[in-house]
Amino acid sequence: MRRNILVLGLSIALLSAGALAQDNGLRDRAAVPPPTQQDVYCSGMITTDHVSRSTQLVSGEEANYVLTFSDGDYVYINKGSDQGVKAGDVFQVMRPIANETYVQFFTWQDRLLHAMGQPWEDEGRVKVVVAHKKVSIAQVFDSCSYLQRGDVLLPYQERPVPQLKSEANFDRFAPPSGKKKAMVVAGKGFTIQAGTNSVVYVNLGASQGVKVGDYFRIYRYEDNGNSFVYQTPNMGTSVEGFGSGPAHYPVKDLPREILGEGVVLRTFSNSSTVLITYSLKQIYDGDYCELE
Repeated sequence: MRRNILVLGLSIALLSAGALAQDNGLRDRAAVPPPTQQDVYCSGMITTDHVSRSTQLVSGEEANYVLTFSDGDYVYINKGSDQGVKAGDVFQVMRPIANETYVQFFTWQDRLLHAMGQPWEDEGRVKVVVAHKKVSIAQVFDSCSYLQRGDVLLPYQERPVPQLKSEANFDRFAPPSGKKKAMVVAGKGFTIQAGTNSVVYVNLGASQGVKVGDYFRIYRYEDNGNSFVYQTPNMGTSVEGFGSGPAHYPVKDLPREILGEGVVLRTFSNSSTVLITYSLKQIYDGDYCELE
């Protein structure tokens, strides 16, 4: 009987400890899932670092009429056993890209992109199944998009997966953190707007102390004349006749509008790849961000 009472008491104590952990927010943190494999290995990068282009995808099965390759397809790469390639080797497939729209979305976008480096897109991963002397056969797995001839292959390196925090304490009126600031310079694939689960690139990186797992708070100043988005200035007041304030308030005198936050997936010298984990509204190229 006494043993049963002790067991019952222990069970109650454990339940109480669990409830206390929930009250302290421990359950919230544990329940937040980490970024997915697609988030991490399909995130892309912008970097000034040299990226070797010596290993490339040159063809694949049914190449007479197949233009692109995806999960399960067999592709041929231009290196074999003579160059040290062997069955079981895994490569990350990447492609250098350019903004073919040639549209500068905000005033300094081209200049900032140039300083950040060459944009690269992750296309997926391949695993070598047969290595001949000069070429190898590999199978595509975990593709982000399509693969094509000329794509660059880099030896696979495991990427760190940051821990995400709960959104429960997100503060849409947070004061400036006082830490380093940057801009959302471009979205993945050169998209101009982003939201929750989107990937963007900011012009602050490892050289400025940014680390994988750091968080950026994203915000906007009202009356931002450096952007091509939104609407014609003073459209509502001067053109359409809606009310206006008694005086003009400079940007520095108005509260900033906090849009969301994101976690750093990858860092390079002058840039970081950021996964937006929470957004209140659309985020545009040219919006500001700061380290939390």
